[in-house]
Amino acid sequence: MSKMRARLIYDGACIFCDAYVRLLSLREAVGPVELIDARSGDPRLRAYESAGYDLNEGMLFEYNGSVYFGADAVNVLATLSTPVSTFNRINGVLLSKQLFARFFYPIFKFCRTITLKLRRVPKISGPNTTN
Repeated sequence: MSKMRARLIYDGACIFCDAYVRLLSLREAVGPVELIDARSGDPRLRAYESAGYDLNEGMLFEYNGSVYFGADAVNVLATLSTPVSTFNRINGVLLSKQLFARFFYPIFKFCRTITLKLRRVPKISGPNTTN
């Protein structure tokens, strides 16, 4: 049985997160990627939340046993994605540099928060949150 190499946990109710995940050409670079919607109720999410990762605060990427969260996740995703599309080339240029990823990620989070509020989508429920 093959061991999971890549797992990406994101907010499927966020139109930006969902589009980002769909547009990434990650499978071409790293092989199979398990995508998990943080709102799915998948029992494996509890382990990440119990480890202190608040999935309302960022996406999470696990790759070859290392966990990347928030700006670090998008930075690693940008460095691993193949530049097969305009989106991936721009993503690679902007977010593959850690300084830029840390600058832009709070802006992305703010846009996500505002969009979810406007759409009346509640926070992701889990042990670290109260709705």
